[in-house]
Amino acid sequence: MHCGRVTRAGCVLSTITRRLPPAEASGLRTGARHRLAQVYRTGDLVVLGLGVMIGAGIFSIAGQQAATMAGPGVILSFMIAGIACLLACLCYAELSSTMPASGSAYTFTYVIFGEVWAWIIGWALILELQVAAAVVARAWGQITVGALGNFGVRLPRSGLVEDGLVLLILVLLTGVVAVGARIGLRALWIMVSAKLLAIGAVVVVGVAYVDVANFGDFYVDPKPAAVPSATVLDLFFGQSQVFGWFGVFAAAPVIAFAYIGFDIVATAAEETVNPRGVVPKGMIRSLVIATVIYIAVAAVMVGMVPHTAISLDAPLSSAFEAAGVDWMVHVIDAGAVLGLTTVILVLIVGQTRVLFSMARDGLIPRGLAAISRAYHTPSRVTLVIGAIAILLAEFVPVLTMQELVVVGTLFAFLFVSAGVIVMRRRMPELERGFRVPLSPLLPALSLVATLWLMVNLRVQTWTWFALWMTFGLVVYLVYGRRHSVLAESERPPSPPLPGRGRHRR
Repeated sequence: MHCGRVTRAGCVLSTITRRLPPAEASGLRTGARHRLAQVYRTGDLVVLGLGVMIGAGIFSIAGQQAATMAGPGVILSFMIAGIACLLACLCYAELSSTMPASGSAYTFTYVIFGEVWAWIIGWALILELQVAAAVVARAWGQITVGALGNFGVRLPRSGLVEDGLVLLILVLLTGVVAVGARIGLRALWIMVSAKLLAIGAVVVVGVAYVDVANFGDFYVDPKPAAVPSATVLDLFFGQSQVFGWFGVFAAAPVIAFAYIGFDIVATAAEETVNPRGVVPKGMIRSLVIATVIYIAVAAVMVGMVPHTAISLDAPLSSAFEAAGVDWMVHVIDAGAVLGLTTVILVLIVGQTRVLFSMARDGLIPRGLAAISRAYHTPSRVTLVIGAIAILLAEFVPVLTMQELVVVGTLFAFLFVSAGVIVMRRRMPELERGFRVPLSPLLPALSLVATLWLMVNLRVQTWTWFALWMTFGLVVYLVYGRRHSVLAESERPPSPPLPGRGRHRR
């Protein structure tokens, strides 16, 4: 925006306070904004949510947390984490039903809090989804190599094999997302169905080997942690404990990270038939189903092996091998590979939609918002996202950056929870397909629960996140603030050139 010296302060204030009108949040603006084809229904959104929430971690996280943090009480940790995420999910559901846009938390923030805050959330989501895609792809390569070894396929002991597999899966899934939402949706249905069958086999077969005595009273006497976790919470309260009730609650934030992903369902709102009613149902149902599945697997894991004897490397596989059911190792391997495949696919879809929305608003180059005439998808931005994911997965030690995924997500959770409270007061007239019950109490509880999860992150993670956000603000000031569609609409018309007025002779 052009500002003279006298109006410089007013210009900056306008930049901070300008908000996207609710009527324009769903892609109704002409010109740079485009419409995406509507392909999703309730069942599709449930599959989308399960596709990203249930990955390879379902076969390991319960055993790892039971052995190191919560003991048999890890089952209670899963319940606590599920409740915390459900609170945030309800807030997402209300905002999605009010503003069914592909930008999700970014768009909600743009309408409720303003452009600068929207950029901050969009920048945090870029970190979350882009790093997550690279992290999961690298983990997929490792697990696939291990699974092939368990099936008797001998591979050279070289990182080149794993690198090649990572490249293959990212190229393949980027192509699937680029050529059409319907093709990706069909592939997702098949893979999610297959991995749910694998998980069902784990639960059904594992129940026969459960020893109720392993559950105890869900409580193990606390003891000091062997290795300080260096979290924000430790910074204020000193060295943390493991086991006991503190261990049960401390395991919940780690477990909640497995549920993170339901928010990506909101990015499909613009492509959903009757989104005001369908998106909340799909989001809430997928989270509830995922929570039940995680608790069922956790109960089997804890019941099969005493928490003191759980293998940290492969908890479920080791438990079945100890029980003499070796063939279940192959089922778990197949479920893990399929699980991570669907996670990568949905992450690429979510990242594509967030960047697509930011490009339509002019905060990043608008060329990225172009819709392919052949495939009717934002294929250009999809290819860019896939290329960046490949570079990160192949050349950056992304497996050490997993917590950056989490902090970006939780930061968005904070704004969404607060957004419900603010929007109820500021825009009560907006049509809502879903309302958070007991508001503002439940949104306030969601804020508290999210803050609890955030203080359990390491101080180092917060340092890197602060650096990323600082860099993002510089990018906004240099590019986004000046190229924003709203900024252009506020510019005064240019004066006519000399000699080109109405009275020219």
